[in-house]
Amino acid sequence: MKPESLFRFPIELDPGLLEYLGVVQRVCLSVALAIAVMVLTAWFAPSLGRFLPAGWSVMRANTALLALCSVLSLLCSQPRRSQSMVTAGRLIAVFVGLMGTATLLEYATGADLRIDALLPVNPLNGPVGRMSPQTAFCFALLSVVLFLLRERKRIGSIVADIFVCGFCVMVLVIASGYLYGALRLFGISSDSRTALQTMTCLLLLAFVALGRRAEFGMFGILLGTGIGSKIARFAFPIVLVLPFVLEAGRGLSVRTGLFGVEYATAVETALSVLLAFGLILGLAWRIDSLERDIRDLSLRDELTRLYNRRGFYLLAEQALRLAQRSRTPFSVLFIDLDNLKQINDTLGHEMGSEFLREVAELLYNFVRRSDVVGRVGGDEFVVAGQSSETAMRNMAQRLEEAVELRDSQPGRLYPFSFSLGLATTNEDAPESLEDLLHRADGAMYRSKRLKKQLVS
Repeated sequence: MKPESLFRFPIELDPGLLEYLGVVQRVCLSVALAIAVMVLTAWFAPSLGRFLPAGWSVMRANTALLALCSVLSLLCSQPRRSQSMVTAGRLIAVFVGLMGTATLLEYATGADLRIDALLPVNPLNGPVGRMSPQTAFCFALLSVVLFLLRERKRIGSIVADIFVCGFCVMVLVIASGYLYGALRLFGISSDSRTALQTMTCLLLLAFVALGRRAEFGMFGILLGTGIGSKIARFAFPIVLVLPFVLEAGRGLSVRTGLFGVEYATAVETALSVLLAFGLILGLAWRIDSLERDIRDLSLRDELTRLYNRRGFYLLAEQALRLAQRSRTPFSVLFIDLDNLKQINDTLGHEMGSEFLREVAELLYNFVRRSDVVGRVGGDEFVVAGQSSETAMRNMAQRLEEAVELRDSQPGRLYPFSFSLGLATTNEDAPESLEDLLHRADGAMYRSKRLKKQLVS
């Protein structure tokens, strides 16, 4: 999937991550829906409300109604929904926005816009009452996000992403105030605080809204397949959770008398620096690991994990220059498999691939770690390194002995058969890597022709 982006290039989203996120979002919406339905059921049927745990009445019925509407709007805007469903979701978003804005106007002006009259009076609890102003503000912000949830065009996408940020920040502020007992945040009393059930619904809705906008806007970087996306996914949970953990630890140490306020603040600051440094180190290790993966993808053969043609030429030319500078001999051993086509035709390509992997394993075990080993063609392998002709011939002889040993094993489906060609630099006539490969290739073909003559 390549959605339009705020940037000049599209962000390639990870299909597997999108599928997993979709499952988590459905779970979040189900939980929010269940909370809203239970609160509304308790309001309309007080007899059933007695079975709910204590404290559920703190979440007002109009708040539950807006939470229910928000869930329905998100469900209507899911991928592959019809245009009529998307339109219905936007109409529901408008209703949520009007309710949230009207409640804020009542708090700001003291006017009575009769928001209470939308729901019937509960015989046990009386009128529904106003939702808290911070909750109304959250729903007002969320309504804009719901309306522009699938917006791809530049201006609309920017507005939607800004409101998603505002909504998420507001929800985190409410959660922080609730967590740390700041009941008078924004001048709110205990009578108009946000209920725990309301805060849970808002957190779930914020997660789903952020995830949905990530499919269309700048938050797509969290779901992408690139290096930046992987780093963002690594750092985002840490940055999100770390401040809460530190502040909770600080508050606990003060309440238990372990530290005074000043010492607790000093310890929190020191831990913040230490953990931030650890995060930087973690990001550096992650970037370095991803860089190595990319380098391997561009320089290594996927089947054998040896260097591919590009990787071999790059490293072998560098090794040749070092050998020429130090005036040490440099040798190239060209290896051509004789029976790969026969194995593919008779036993199948999977067995042929297994044969190539076995050859690569054999080469890796017999060459020196300083040598460069590559698969430069379908059935062609090359070993290059700072080595004399005699040393390279000895290595080739040990390789042939190992092959003979494997061929003698009972039950083997295919024999090892290859032809070798060797070329070594001459101090009197400096050669390029291409020249050495050409000579080794010629020697290999002469060996192959001689082998055919002996067989015939």
